Amino acid sequence: MRFVIALMRHETNTFSPIATPLSAFNRGSSTDGPLYGDDAVRACEGTNSAAAAFIDIARRQGDEFVMPLMANAVPSGMVTAEAFESMAATIVDAVRAGCDAVMLDLHGAMVAQGFPDAEGELLARIRAAAPDVPIAVSLDFHANFSPALIDNATVIAGYCTYPHVDVYETGARAARTLMAALRGQTRPVILWRRLPMLTHMLRQTPRAQPMKDIMDRAMAAEREGEVLNASVFGGFPLADIPYTGLAVVIVADTARQAQAQRLLDELCGMAWERRADFVFPIEPMQASIAHAKGLSEGPVVLVDHGDNCGAGGPTDEMTVLREVLRQGLDGVVAGPFWDPQAVEELIAAGVGRTVTLDVGGKTDMPALGLKGRPLRLTGRVRCITDGSYQVTGPMFTGMKLSLGRTAVLDVDGTLVVVCEKPQEPFDTGVFTHAGIDLSRQKYILIKSRQHFRAGFEPIASDIVLVAGPGVCSSDYSQFPFRHLPRPIYPLDPVTTHELS
Repeated sequence: MRFVIALMRHETNTFSPIATPLSAFNRGSSTDGPLYGDDAVRACEGTNSAAAAFIDIARRQGDEFVMPLMANAVPSGMVTAEAFESMAATIVDAVRAGCDAVMLDLHGAMVAQGFPDAEGELLARIRAAAPDVPIAVSLDFHANFSPALIDNATVIAGYCTYPHVDVYETGARAARTLMAALRGQTRPVILWRRLPMLTHMLRQTPRAQPMKDIMDRAMAAEREGEVLNASVFGGFPLADIPYTGLAVVIVADTARQAQAQRLLDELCGMAWERRADFVFPIEPMQASIAHAKGLSEGPVVLVDHGDNCGAGGPTDEMTVLREVLRQGLDGVVAGPFWDPQAVEELIAAGVGRTVTLDVGGKTDMPALGLKGRPLRLTGRVRCITDGSYQVTGPMFTGMKLSLGRTAVLDVDGTLVVVCEKPQEPFDTGVFTHAGIDLSRQKYILIKSRQHFRAGFEPIASDIVLVAGPGVCSSDYSQFPFRHLPRPIYPLDPVTTHELS
């Protein structure tokens, strides 16, 4: 057989001011934009990615495959129309050249100019080019669903973890069902429902309730053969589109649809009954930092979840660091903060030099009425790196990532890491690549939400969530939603969980 394998991932925060051009789709690469062909294969193989699982399965079976595209961007604002058209055309052209099936490593929450469900549009174009080709799709736990995405897929499987440590396994799950269908062993059908629930990302993780036993039930149903694939998606709530919300997607054999429908009803019922538990209570930022100051053991991980580039934040909002310095916390390492201009100034100064400069605060966030406010710092340039590191933790293990050129500024013992490329710190490499020994730090201030737990939870004596300002805030009252399917909980009183 011959397969087309492609990776196209982006989580779009429609409130982010940072547009996403084609050149941004270079996560894990020093190139400008996506990788193609053999370069894409080399970048994916041996990593914790669904594309790597697709590659391994094709090779084990002795089948042919082509990989026209690996395009992976850090979450940010709207994907430009030009970027989407380029990536979609590359994939569709490969399918049009001929294949027996398509295996796609997608995110599920990409919004492009003109296309609120970019992945659904991609699948529709593939289907138009090859009406009968089977399509297996691996999706992020934060996918949002339109009918186009469901109607044009043959198999869908989603991550069961958050932080996402089962990405390879998700690809393998999707591929197993696809191969069974190609062998004539099953005729898959997809059943799904999207609930009118705008869940908080800090309450979504399947590691804990209220999501834990919902996901456990879905995983058990798939593992025990009750259905072919069962996936629960927390959804990405910071996408102001008509398809946002928690969703359940079941892939079943055509002959067992009734059983699959019962499972769908059961999982949706569990989620809906717990809708109030998916709301995150917000503590004032100053109180959280004061609590952290009173903790005796380190390292204490301070998690600024309002400006997390893993959910589309620019990571140059400096309010939390400003408050940490004001309250006098000692032994702090903080970052990485995105500020190419500051990096340029620190490199020009050179290692060992004392400088005074403005860091961060260079991005306005007009959707929320926030103005950038730089933080004036004086310190010694401790080191300068190329920002490259390889992930050693459990999330995207083996992937090569780059912060771009990176500098560490020592401000009276507080180490401030500044970089050219935004990167969520789900792996300790963002600090250790610069020679920072995290075990010697009392506090580690990072911008994240849940993914930090993959690399930082094992070394933390305590974790304090800090509600800093930004386009990733958990305070949904700040966001001018206009396109959500209404009514939706908790913004509106809702009494039904029928498909929206």
